[in-house]
Amino acid sequence: MSVLLETSLGDIVIDLLVDQAPRCCENFLKLCKIKYYNYSPIHSIQRNFSFQTGDPLGPFSADSDGGSSIWGLLQGPSNKSFAPEFKPSLKHHERGTVSMATAPIGKEDDTDRVAGSQFIVTLGEDLEYLDGKGAVFGTVVEGFDVLEKINSAFIDDAGRPLKDIRIRHTIILDDPINDPPGLVDFLPQKSPLPTPAQMATVRIADDEDLDVEMDQEALENLRREREARAQALTLEMMGDLPFAEVKPPENILFVCKLNPVTRDEDLELLFSRFGKILSCEVIRDKRTGDSLQYAFIEFENAKDCEQAYFKMQDVLIDDHRIHVDFSQSVSRLSDTWRTATNTKRQSAAGFGGIQGLEKKRQYRTEDREGSTRVDKYGMVFDKARGKGGNGRPSEAPEEHHGGRRRSRSISPRRNREPDYRRSKYDDGGPRPGERRRSRSRDQHRDKRRRHRSRERYPDDRDRRRQERR
Repeated sequence: MSVLLETSLGDIVIDLLVDQAPRCCENFLKLCKIKYYNYSPIHSIQRNFSFQTGDPLGPFSADSDGGSSIWGLLQGPSNKSFAPEFKPSLKHHERGTVSMATAPIGKEDDTDRVAGSQFIVTLGEDLEYLDGKGAVFGTVVEGFDVLEKINSAFIDDAGRPLKDIRIRHTIILDDPINDPPGLVDFLPQKSPLPTPAQMATVRIADDEDLDVEMDQEALENLRREREARAQALTLEMMGDLPFAEVKPPENILFVCKLNPVTRDEDLELLFSRFGKILSCEVIRDKRTGDSLQYAFIEFENAKDCEQAYFKMQDVLIDDHRIHVDFSQSVSRLSDTWRTATNTKRQSAAGFGGIQGLEKKRQYRTEDREGSTRVDKYGMVFDKARGKGGNGRPSEAPEEHHGGRRRSRSISPRRNREPDYRRSKYDDGGPRPGERRRSRSRDQHRDKRRRHRSRERYPDDRDRRRQERR
């Protein structure tokens, strides 16, 4: 037997003690069923003690009647309150104990108490003060983070939160109790909207952001922080950073405004008096080798690095006053991470270091080994296809199309229409798609042409040969 309370700060699940407090549980279940608690404000917050809710308007509204029990709604105002069960075994020992808020019938006698619709949820442990004043009927089983948010909310002197905390919706997860007569008439078809009287009690809406006065410096720092976080996330997505929250090392100094003649050995000698140096490198141009006038110095100990930062600021080195700061570069960390990742991928099985992943298939490949094609293109086929004796794929079977027999060639169709337009290939070179013929084939063709021309047009030398014969 459970009920889910959807509040403006989160969801709370309450388990009901039906066997120990059946009358309180029936009242609470049926009020939840008719959506009586929707938009009820949470009030009377006492930190590490308790908070109270269940009045649809709240105690700060002039129109509030304090709430009514389910029998008061069904049978009339005379049954607005009821006598709850007080079990000696049910105490407010644990945080999240749910009990009905009660009031004494008379001023002199405090033992006879009645309850209506309001209930209390404890925010602390061992609250013996509430024993005998609150009728325990359930416990919170989920949503303790919501209780902590309510406990830490900003409140005024009366315990009213400055920003509204309300019950938005109630859902019954399990209801073993039969509905009383007449309850069907109070069941809404859909979740009801807040009434004008409830809207009038709103101080600051639960979905409204508080206007916090911040100076320009704080706003600028917040903007820079958000911008840096967004840029780091972009670099992580691009693969330039191992992760967005990476921080630069604390033992590396950045030195700039160096003289172009300053060498690595000079800086290492000057900075080594503060501690052991692991590396000292003046950054140079990759093409010319000239100094870019800044360097990175890595110390073994972060304290030595900090001491060098304070002592070497504006020191004159080779007639240049240098500037020293802590390095903000993470390129070395990224290179180390990238190298380790690539090594792991190369050592793993599969393509790209992923087991079961194969390289993508290609249907045309360039510069195949052993290919005799002049156009440098070849076809890639599955191993299941047969090949001819010359290493080329065999032709596909013939097809019949309307009584006509046509053979299908696997090779790509070539453009057989010659291009007679003048272009840049008129220098004697082959056109695109043409095969470069061998010299022996051209010689054989020219020889045949000469023989034919001699037979048709004999010259003087051939005539003399015939006369001699």
